[in-house]
Amino acid sequence: MTDTNRLTWLGHSTFLIDTPDGKRIMIDPWLSGNPSCPSSFRKIEGVTHILLTHAHFDHIGDAVPLALETRAQVVGIFELCHWMGRKGIRNTLPMNKGGTQEVNGITITMVHADHSCGISEGDEILYGGEACGYVITLPDGFKLYHSGDTNVFSDMKLIGSLYRPDLVMLPIGSLYTMGPVEAAHAVRFLGVTEVVPMHYGTFPSLTGTPEEFRRQLTGEPFKVRVLKPGDSIEMVRKS
Repeated sequence: MTDTNRLTWLGHSTFLIDTPDGKRIMIDPWLSGNPSCPSSFRKIEGVTHILLTHAHFDHIGDAVPLALETRAQVVGIFELCHWMGRKGIRNTLPMNKGGTQEVNGITITMVHADHSCGISEGDEILYGGEACGYVITLPDGFKLYHSGDTNVFSDMKLIGSLYRPDLVMLPIGSLYTMGPVEAAHAVRFLGVTEVVPMHYGTFPSLTGTPEEFRRQLTGEPFKVRVLKPGDSIEMVRKS
């Protein structure tokens, strides 16, 4: 249990959110195969919510076993939830972009992401719906935006003006997502003050770095919160 909202980065795009009332929200659970995930976090207990941004292996690698073990509510785009159902997951809550639902005290809005989405199953790639991001409103009103894997897109201005997130998590690794230059533009579009970089450093091909991201924002009123895998920050709503 925590006295404040706490955000823990587990490497790549995997995050764990803990709230004072005992909610545990896992975003894009990739634990056992994630070379960045600390060994102490390979097994997570008490998860109440699982949010899936898209179906690539490095985002849903542990979604099925974690959902089976914890019986958490699983939120994802319709087609991905249908696939999860075929794997024996009964607690799916499918939705689509622009939709909002309340799940056990957490308000979840699905927003656009500019990325592909396919489920690897043997030698096949199955259709997994579209990639997405989430605006998550915690019980005390604190709002986070996890963009999922994405390029920058101009409608991030709408996400910023409509939902006014307090903190955002953006990919910076390049190659498969936007890099530091594009991510800096995303921060400006969103109009936020605090950003946590993600989806970098996991593989050599992900060349974007937090240092370059910070350089792109030098002199501007944005706070880049660089975490090491396993690090946590407290999230307090500004009055």
